[in-house]
Amino acid sequence: MRHIGSLQIALLTGMFAVGLLGATSAFAADAHTTTKFGGVKANSGTAAHSRQGGNDTLTWSDDFKIPDTPAPHWQVVDSMGNVFLLQRLKIKGDKENRTIVLPPYIHDVAKVQIWCAWAEALLGEASFAKPIMTASGERMRSGGMAMSR
Repeated sequence: MRHIGSLQIALLTGMFAVGLLGATSAFAADAHTTTKFGGVKANSGTAAHSRQGGNDTLTWSDDFKIPDTPAPHWQVVDSMGNVFLLQRLKIKGDKENRTIVLPPYIHDVAKVQIWCAWAEALLGEASFAKPIMTASGERMRSGGMAMSR
């Protein structure tokens, strides 16, 4: 059996830590967080974008409070100003759409909004520092599909 010295153990531990830090940084590079929601009813928490497999998702933070309105929905705005109304925040019973998958026809996201579909009113919004390109947007940019806007 071979004896490993304390210097070799320290060196191996340091290499492992650097590798783990690099993997964590690569994972964090896929996550993007908005500014804090601001608006008349939705004024707490943030939304985070992440990609899992080929799906782009949005998730609200733990400190986000669902506005007390009849029909609050997720809504996103792309870099060209197109608005996409998505799922309700609350669904039957106590269930919530805390995380949603963005449909493939959304190619980037500049803002996340909370929209009351019943009153047709903007309850609050949060922005990304720069628009987030979705997987479908990346495919279009690389020439994978023809753009039909």
